Amino acid sequence: MELEVIDRQGKATGKKVTLSADVFGVTPNEHAIWLEVKQYLANQRQGTHKAKERAEVSRTGKKLHRQKGTGGARHGSRRSPIFVGGGTIFGPRPRDYGFKLNKKVKALAKRSILSDRAANGKIKIVEDFVLEAPKTKDYIAFLNAAGVAGKSLFVVDGVENNLYLSARNLPKTFVTEKNQVNIYDLVNADEILISESSLAHLESILK
Repeated sequence: MELEVIDRQGKATGKKVTLSADVFGVTPNEHAIWLEVKQYLANQRQGTHKAKERAEVSRTGKKLHRQKGTGGARHGSRRSPIFVGGGTIFGPRPRDYGFKLNKKVKALAKRSILSDRAANGKIKIVEDFVLEAPKTKDYIAFLNAAGVAGKSLFVVDGVENNLYLSARNLPKTFVTEKNQVNIYDLVNADEILISESSLAHLESILK
């Protein structure tokens, strides 16, 4: 697939790039996408939840009443889960929610998303540019010129502080470095903008 490279004003520069069929032309694998999104979200969880069990609650350990002759059930402690203020049965404990996922599956998931967006004309290659100052209106003008209306992800070559600061107040767009691209941002974006200098890197790590 061949795409025109556009500039900051959204105009064609006259340059064209050929997208790798191994990265932008595969048949999307929805299950691989689901697995990697699931792993990404699991890794975001702190897992620090904790509820006190009967051995941990602060209540008297004195036996409530005598064992026999009351006509009621036999009880030995107020810490029992059946009493208000007692311990929690099978309460949550600190744990790690992460799980292993093969590198090939993760790469397939990213290729699947990129291929889906490319097939629907939702990938744009942008000539490298820098913003002179962090101004949100300048970034909005760039998006409008590029014809981007929905949620978007802009993959840039390196740390471009002014670009990042200009975009961070916009809820429907995100700027990320080529080394920080993750499946969640890709899935969330209706349109993906890729800087000309970061395209080769993306193709090399995902083949």
